[in-house]
Formats: sequence, C-alpha cells, structure tokens
Amino acid sequence: MKVTFPESADAAVADVADGSTVLVGGFGPAGMPYVLIDALIRQGATDLTIVNNNAGNGDTGLAALLSKGRVRKVMCSFPRQHDSWVFDSLYREGRIELELVPQGNLAERMRAAGAGIGAFFCPTGVGTPLAAGKETREIAGRTYVLEYPIHGDVALIGAHRADRAGNLVYRKTARNFGPVMATAADLVVAEVREVVDIGAIDPEVVVTPGIYVDRVVVS
Repeated sequence: MKVTFPESADAAVADVADGSTVLVGGFGPAGMPYVLIDALIRQGATDLTIVNNNAGNGDTGLAALLSKGRVRKVMCSFPRQHDSWVFDSLYREGRIELELVPQGNLAERMRAAGAGIGAFFCPTGVGTPLAAGKETREIAGRTYVLEYPIHGDVALIGAHRADRAGNLVYRKTARNFGPVMATAADLVVAEVREVVDIGAIDPEVVVTPGIYVDRVVVS
C-alpha cells in the first residue's frame, strides 16, 4: 500500500480503535512521537495496551495518555524512574496492568512479530518471577524460556526525515525501537521533522524502508 501524508496528526490517528495494542517508539523522551500521542489523546481511543521501553516521563507524551485513563495495560522494560509518577500512582491504585519485559526480550519479541516467527527460546529471565508460568527447555546444557511475539495493531514512531516513498532515517539515539516497531504493526504512523523528495535520501542510509510505513506526519 502506498504511503499517505495526512494533513494533520489528528487525521493520521483518527481510526485507532478502542482496545488496540499500540507500539510507541522512544527511549524515555528520545524518539518519542509527542505530536502523534497528543493527537491520540484528542482522538479518545481507550482500553489501550501500550508497548514502550518506559512507562512515561513527567506529565507529557505517554504519561499524559496514561493520566487520561485511556490505557489498560503497559508492556515495558523500565516502568519506574524519578519522573514516572503518573504510572506509579496508577499502578499502586490498581488502575493499570503491567507486563514487565526485559529490554532485549522486548525488542526481540517485536522483531519476531515482524519476521513472522511464532515464538523463540531465550535465556533472559530464567529462574526469576518473569519466567513464572512460561515453558522452559534445556538446550545444549542451558535453560531457556519460551517467549511469544509482540504484535501491534498500530505503531507510532518518531523519525528524523522521510521521503515521498515513506523511507525513514533517524537521528542518533532517537532511532531506538522505531525500526523494529515499524515491522511489527498493522498500521505504522511516523512523525518526522521533514519530508524530502524521492532520491534525496541515499538508499544506503535508509533505516526503515517505506514498505513498512503507512502514514507520515510532519511535526
């Protein structure tokens, strides 16, 4: 499907449904698609499952979405830090669910979804509460735990630049989870600083090919 360029972030997320699993790029604030998240807040979708490295920072971005009561569950690797008071309060009050996923597992589970892998065995988490209830297997003398892919209905990612074919490049650490999330969701919406003509981005430096991107919004 050809990439489209909605006239606004609101138009880009207008069809996000209640109950969706939404993959949100960002490592803390780095690479966080703030404009798309604000549009999702205005759009009103609720009962969401959010997948992100963190569980929100301060009162903006992902934290603002959580504060509106729109999120049923968070899947992340780092839910607590000095400015995660929104999530912390909701969790202590029993108003939000948490699935804690080691950071490498989080990335690999999304990569598996994008690659069509049904499940994989990983040593991370073996012998800890994170492996409780999961299948384990000994392979070559080492114990592994079975992990399943994380597939998104929607991915909201932040990139630096896109061309008219939807090819994306990122800026430094803002790259983080965006590329893998773009492969793992049915609908991928990218927030970028600028859009350039086809050919203006060297094909050798494209990180996310446009075939994975459905919509591009200039922030």
